[in-house]
Amino acid sequence: MTSAAARLGKTLQSVSRSLARLEDDLGVELISRTTRRLRPTAAGLEFAGRIRLALTTIDAAREDLLASDRRLAGTIRIGTSSLFGPEYVTPALGQFLTRNPDIAIELVLSDEHVDLVAGKLDFAIRIGHLPDSNLRIRRLGGLSWAVFAAPAYLEAYGRPEHPRELTRHECVLRASDDDRWAFGGTKRRIDVHGRFRSESAAARNAAVASGLGIGLAPLWQVRRLIDRGDVEQILVGHEPPPIPLQIVWPKRAADAMPRRVRAAIDVLAARLSAMRI
Repeated sequence: MTSAAARLGKTLQSVSRSLARLEDDLGVELISRTTRRLRPTAAGLEFAGRIRLALTTIDAAREDLLASDRRLAGTIRIGTSSLFGPEYVTPALGQFLTRNPDIAIELVLSDEHVDLVAGKLDFAIRIGHLPDSNLRIRRLGGLSWAVFAAPAYLEAYGRPEHPRELTRHECVLRASDDDRWAFGGTKRRIDVHGRFRSESAAARNAAVASGLGIGLAPLWQVRRLIDRGDVEQILVGHEPPPIPLQIVWPKRAADAMPRRVRAAIDVLAARLSAMRI
């Protein structure tokens, strides 16, 4: 309630009275109050979900009406991963911001799939297969995989020519992996093992570059390591199927999305689809 009052520029008492009047009009308790906390009721959550689309539509209509010169203005909140965002999303937004001086971007970086509504995100760039959800999806293509190792490791332990040879090698693994890697676009999986594990992609890639074993990662993550000669690609042609790349946003009426958000999605879709990633 305090946060809502600050955002609206009103006093806490004024917001409390407005809520009480709304509940009186509806004849339903929207927020359960105790001396220690406030909690939305089931009816309150349902009501909020139903009116959110209407409020978004009103905001979009107001924006289009006021933008008589058709200039884009306002803030866009975009979610993406902590590695992919700085490397690819930020550069893709540079020209968009230059052309639209009244636009501001908030790039929210997280390696978890943050709820778009709860996180107040206009849209997000997601990597990987998505579970069924109420999100709209714009597919941008696929990201290639790379199997790679440091030159020193390959010199010391040999260069595998087929995925099945990985069973005789040290591999750098994600902590939550099931120790099986898929190859060649089939359901065949290879059992792998290794003494270095981490949930951090940056840590795993650095471990491979240090010669601790063979790694499997999206090509975009290790391209610079390859270009510098820190690691070499191996098992080329045996990589797993590409990783889906997509832009997602909450479902709403087609005309409810603000023009600035539609424009940003179009720019990012064009730029990311054209990149060699």
